[in-house]
Amino acid sequence: MVIRKPEIVPSSEITPEHLYTNRRQFLFSAAGVAAGLQVAGKPGAYQVNETKTPEKDVTTYNNFYEFGTQKDQPAKTSSGFRTKPWKVSVEGLVKRPQQYNLEDLIKGFTLEDRVYRMRCVEGWSMVIPWMGIPLASIIKRLEPLPSARFVEFTTLLDPDQMWGQQRGNLKWPYVEGLRMDEATNPLTFIATGLYGKPLPPQNGAPLRLVIPWKYGFKGIKSIVKIRFVEKQPRGTWEIQAPDEYGFYANVNPEVDHPRWSQATESRLDGTFISSFSKRPTLMFNGYGEYVAQMYSGMDLRRNF
Repeated sequence: MVIRKPEIVPSSEITPEHLYTNRRQFLFSAAGVAAGLQVAGKPGAYQVNETKTPEKDVTTYNNFYEFGTQKDQPAKTSSGFRTKPWKVSVEGLVKRPQQYNLEDLIKGFTLEDRVYRMRCVEGWSMVIPWMGIPLASIIKRLEPLPSARFVEFTTLLDPDQMWGQQRGNLKWPYVEGLRMDEATNPLTFIATGLYGKPLPPQNGAPLRLVIPWKYGFKGIKSIVKIRFVEKQPRGTWEIQAPDEYGFYANVNPEVDHPRWSQATESRLDGTFISSFSKRPTLMFNGYGEYVAQMYSGMDLRRNF
């Protein structure tokens, strides 16, 4: 299988110029998290030179069960979601466990543009221009102890706002986790915006995890807790259906979901025909050059 190396694309192709030049104003409006942030002067190193999915599709076709199980429900039912103020609790095996105001957690970091392929386990994919911060930078600031081997993330639990949490279809709050080497891989990203704008609620405002070589359910949204642990955490979907959703969730065309094939995908690109056309699924979603070494010697069928 040929794995294509991502190519750098100019920031001017990612963000409209008037938004790019006023990025500091955008940051201030992004749930009040702008204080001290610097703006990247060049695009990140991991862009893909592919047609980006239109913003309308990115923001109206979502998996976010806290706002409904149908793809169009999150955009329709989350408009009143409150992201100010926002606090993130840092817990577990870390030098100074504490609760951060979001603006303090990310203060002083450079905001980067990254265009990533994103692959959903149901067989559809997008190419999304994100804005945010490498997770490795945040982890370095938090100073986990040497005994911390995994990072666990938790979504906000607020059934009054997130009406889907009033239903028992999943165990709430939503939880996901990564191995420490996965969390600190340069590709792993905490997104605070997309298409030059703050993250809308349906896409995980005010901050969400982006791991482009994994299936979308690993990209936990609206994060309120980061916990460093020694033992492998269990994610919400892993608990819900362990024979269908494993801990690693690496994009792998050779490992089918029990109810459908993962060998092909439909790329949402704004055209009617894209919903029906199929393309081969790339191992690690095409990012093998950057991540395959982390799984050397592992049975990726067993560790799915």
